[in-house]
Amino acid sequence: MDLSLILKLLGGLALFLYGMQMMSDGLEKAAGDRLKTILEKLTSNRILGVIVGALITAAIQSSSATTVMVIGFVNARLMSLQQAVWIIMGANIGTTITGQLVALNVSEIAPLIAFAGVVLIVFLKNPKLHYFGSIIAGLGILFIGMDMMSSSMSPLRESEAFISLLTNFSNPAIGILVGAVFTAIIQSSSASLGILQALARSGLIGLDGAVFVLFGQNIGTCITAILASFGTSREAKQTTIIHLSFNIIGTIIFTTVCLLTPLTTIVAGWSPDNAAQQIANMHTLFNVVTTLLLLPFGTYLAAFAQHILPSEKLSVDSEGLMYLQPLPKSNKIIGLSAINIQQVNDEVMRMMKLAYTNVSDAFDQLINYKEDRSKSIQKREAAVNFLNSAISKYITDAFAYGNLNQETTKALTAYYTMLVDIERISDYAINMDRQALIIAKETTNEAEKTILRKMKKRTFKMHDFIFDLNKANSYNNQIDENTQEWRTAQIQGLKDKSISSELGIAFSRILTDYDRINDHAVNLAEEIDKIDKGLLETMIEEHTPIQEGAVS
Repeated sequence: MDLSLILKLLGGLALFLYGMQMMSDGLEKAAGDRLKTILEKLTSNRILGVIVGALITAAIQSSSATTVMVIGFVNARLMSLQQAVWIIMGANIGTTITGQLVALNVSEIAPLIAFAGVVLIVFLKNPKLHYFGSIIAGLGILFIGMDMMSSSMSPLRESEAFISLLTNFSNPAIGILVGAVFTAIIQSSSASLGILQALARSGLIGLDGAVFVLFGQNIGTCITAILASFGTSREAKQTTIIHLSFNIIGTIIFTTVCLLTPLTTIVAGWSPDNAAQQIANMHTLFNVVTTLLLLPFGTYLAAFAQHILPSEKLSVDSEGLMYLQPLPKSNKIIGLSAINIQQVNDEVMRMMKLAYTNVSDAFDQLINYKEDRSKSIQKREAAVNFLNSAISKYITDAFAYGNLNQETTKALTAYYTMLVDIERISDYAINMDRQALIIAKETTNEAEKTILRKMKKRTFKMHDFIFDLNKANSYNNQIDENTQEWRTAQIQGLKDKSISSELGIAFSRILTDYDRINDHAVNLAEEIDKIDKGLLETMIEEHTPIQEGAVS
């Protein structure tokens, strides 16, 4: 095998892997931010979960990419470990589509498929069509690469040394080891399977020699998931254990069956004149049968993973992050948009709740000052400041990753802008708490306390309008009118000396803080209004109106 053929083999492998990456990127941009919603609705039972896992994997031709996505979702608490079991099982079925398509030998029309995808990307302006174009072009490039690998291996039929090497694959231990190691190196079972089929198509290996390599490839593909789980939560690592367990159990079962029964001969008889098809059929049989056998025991697989690696009991203090997990080391993860959106949303909603809890306590301080409550306000303010910094950095890093579609970019920009408004709302609560200490030293009458109670009630009514910009703007106009009325009354009180100058100054500042808190609420409503309505559902689910509560 001369240098030109080696280069052709490497070039074909490069195109094969790049084609899979294009398909993965296309799916991420087309539906990445909605994958969480899709998976939630369609993984309500094990059968649907398997089907979804199979369809996603068939769309991107990579079970490793689907498994890494699942690890990311479990790590971000977007998916339970039990849901992950079904998706992983389905992914193992979906990955068999690659082998079946390769066996069909569609290399002649592969350039046409790639061209169709490029037309969608280059000549059409609709971004969504660009995403689908990426998937189609990736599929075409994948098959062009497969054809290059196959043609580069044809001369090996004349090499006695290479043929002698392949005969060792009929030894189960050697075959499984070679398949696992080679797949682990290139981190793609689809690519290693394609190379195995290319060898078969060139007449270099038959099913009896390839079968154990094929089983080993299913184990080797787990290396990608294992690497992706580094630095993640215990639950994410448990997902990796499930994936590895599935393939090891399947390999043990099928190796035993192939050694004790004529299964290999039976499968070869299904397509006697097509060695590549024989390998694809055995691959499909392996994953479908293993899934059917283990499907009733999915809960036990999850329990086994939890037993091997027990979950950590997290105790997060008020200044810590509860939802934001470190961004994965690679941005080539399907569903990364959904992970970004959900985690940022959860943490921003938490930050908003802390800020408005401070506002609630600050109003209570104005009516009935308590030193302990003031300490709680200060502690929450520190938490809000910490979250402002941490979430800002996360969003900035997410932008640096790239690979985000327009809806996700717009949503993260809106969240980023909201952070300033939320932080300022908490700052004004601190200002009000300071004024409360001054008011506590003065004499206030019931009329003034009634006004403060009205301020609090209207502030929280505005808080509940942040998801409806029209209502927020309309209600803010009423708040502006009320503020002006109360300010006029306050000035009159200073004129007729019914309130002291110290109390008058304090009330003036309180009115300013009250007005600005609600102005920032309108700003929040304006940013939320920019977010895609599908993504907005996620925010509304996490938004819990804060009860005004009784003043204590």
